[in-house]
Amino acid sequence: MDKKKRFFHNWAWLIFIFFCIIGLINPSIGLVALICMLAPVLIAFARGRMWCGNFCPRGSFYDNLLAKISWKKKIPRVFRSLWLKILFLILLMGAFAIQLIFAWGNIPAVGMVFVRMILITTAIAIVLGVVFRQRAWCLICPMGTMAHLVTKHAALNSQIKYATFNKEKCVDCKSCSRACPLEIDVLSHKNEGKVTNADCLKCNVCVNKCPKKSIKIA
Repeated sequence: MDKKKRFFHNWAWLIFIFFCIIGLINPSIGLVALICMLAPVLIAFARGRMWCGNFCPRGSFYDNLLAKISWKKKIPRVFRSLWLKILFLILLMGAFAIQLIFAWGNIPAVGMVFVRMILITTAIAIVLGVVFRQRAWCLICPMGTMAHLVTKHAALNSQIKYATFNKEKCVDCKSCSRACPLEIDVLSHKNEGKVTNADCLKCNVCVNKCPKKSIKIA
């Protein structure tokens, strides 16, 4: 992660906290959440889930604050199931759409729908992040699921950046796999030469943890 990305990621959680506080006072600001809802999906067409790992303010909150109190228990395997991701996407976005229909025409009410959804899902994310890894929520996040589906589309893969291996430097120490906040078995992709798992956040954690500097995002 270059210096600008690192700086933004280290402090973007302040934007998230500000949004939550001001959103309760002035709900109209909730419409700003549209940026964080659309960006991960749109960016996924060219960069995979890069937004989630580098620019998401709530992701910054998870990595810089929640990680400090996380018990880091193993994330349940079911969280990786596509059926659960799709089911959660349908249920959450369905509830979101219904609320928008009832609030339509009233800007503060519409904004509050966004604020309320962010607060509720953050509460769930905090519980999951404390018990499991801080990024456990990212496996079932509706926007993350849509970004996952875009990333997985074979026709787009040639454009997407990956965590790639320098096989000659790698010593199979598994530091990359142990460090991954989504518990992706990074090392298992060594022979392939790149981590093609659609949930990879391009967060550079595996890059930074590799003692031989054998991984890079390219």
